[in-house]
This record gives sequence, C-alpha cells and structure tokens, in this order.
Amino acid sequence: MQTLSRRSFTKQALGSLLTYSLLETACRNDLFADEVKPITTRWLAELETLGQEVKNQELRQVEWQQKVEELFSKVDLPDLLRFMDFDRLVKNTKLIDHGARSIRFNFPAVEGLPKNLVFGKQIFGLKKGRSVIPHGHNNMATAFLILKGDLRGRHYDRLEDGKDDIIIRPTIDRTFRRAEYSTVSDYKDNIHWFEATTEPAYIFNIHVLNIRPGSKLSTGRIYLNPHGEKLKGGLIKAPRIGYREANRLFG
Repeated sequence: MQTLSRRSFTKQALGSLLTYSLLETACRNDLFADEVKPITTRWLAELETLGQEVKNQELRQVEWQQKVEELFSKVDLPDLLRFMDFDRLVKNTKLIDHGARSIRFNFPAVEGLPKNLVFGKQIFGLKKGRSVIPHGHNNMATAFLILKGDLRGRHYDRLEDGKDDIIIRPTIDRTFRRAEYSTVSDYKDNIHWFEATTEPAYIFNIHVLNIRPGSKLSTGRIYLNPHGEKLKGGLIKAPRIGYREANRLFG
C-alpha cells in the first residue's frame, strides 16, 4: 500500500478543492445562463449597442440618455438581479459607515452578449444617510438604476466651469425608488448626488468612457459642493473640492 507524504496529501487536497470550486462556479454560471430570460439578454445587448454608438459618435450624448432611459423603463428587474447573482453579491459585502461601497462583478457568459462590454459596471451599496457624493463627469456617459431601497436623487446642469468653482442649475430633486433610473452626460444633468433614505440601498451603475475625442478635459469625476453661493435665476456657484473633502462633507 502506497503511503502519501503530508506534502503530497496537501497538494492533492488543494487540487480537489480547487477543482470543486471551479466546477461549482461553472455550474452556477451555467444555471444562471439557462435560467435567464431572453428578454434580459436582449436588454443588455441593446445597452451594449447604445454604448458603442455613443462612444463612436453615432449617437449624441443626450440622445443616448433618452434611449437608455427608455431601455431602463423596460427592464425585467427580478431577472436582471438573478442574472448578476445579486443576492450572493450583497450577502458577501459589508457596507461602509461613510460613503458608498462599490461592488464589482461579472455577468455570466451567455450567447448574444459580448464578453468584453463597452460600458463599465458596478453596484453601489449604501447605509441609510450615506451618499454617492455629489460629483460631475468629464468625457463620460453614465446611467443609474435603483435595485433596492429609496434614495434622494439630486441632479444639476453644469453651465460654466471656473478655475475654483462651477456654475450649476438644479434640475432634479426627488425620491428614487426600486426600478427607477436617471442618466448623466457632458451636456445634461452632469452633476448628480444620491443619498440613501432607507437601509440598505443598492444602485446599478454603468459608464461609457472617452466619448468626446479630442477633449482637453481628463476623463473622470469632478467633485464640488452644491451648497455654494446662490445666484440669480436659481443658479449656484459651487466650489470645486477634492474627493476627501467631498466624502467628509457628504459621504
């Protein structure tokens, strides 16, 4: 009878565990792929097409916002949650006491959906009273879909950039509930701020980058304080601030 050394036994045991883990993951993904409704796959494929079109300047940013909002209004949210394995994601995620927790994930591979999507994606998880802090975007198109909970959502048009401040105009200030949505572009509702009013609250976010070729502005976020100087016509002179200050004030 052959006797296994401790090293050999450990190696074989680890190999078996790894194989089981891979099989378990593959089976879970196959099950999700089998269970997902065709409408969800088509929904995501349409979202991908819109992302490609806005990135290639075949679609204006404001048109992208309109079409994405139309698409979000048709989402089968329970099926999308199953597809992204939402319950498992949030079960293994601890929400933070300040600001929003960003949860990264991958969709399972299914026929009709590209492996490498043009849009980035994440889920924001928040405790009550915590925020996706007020910020705007450069060279980005972004959309939000509420997955769970209620949030106060505020948007502002970005009218004029100064060195130390930005002139903004409030456009939206209301409660966003499950399955509701909003969008952001360089040209409409560019500044946004979501504060959770129930716990927990989760938001699905997508973002398409580098949609203005030749732009002199660095792609990414800009942070500001919307509680700035009040101007005529309902405008606000909002000071530019850094991430740490924004998170301290609003997170």
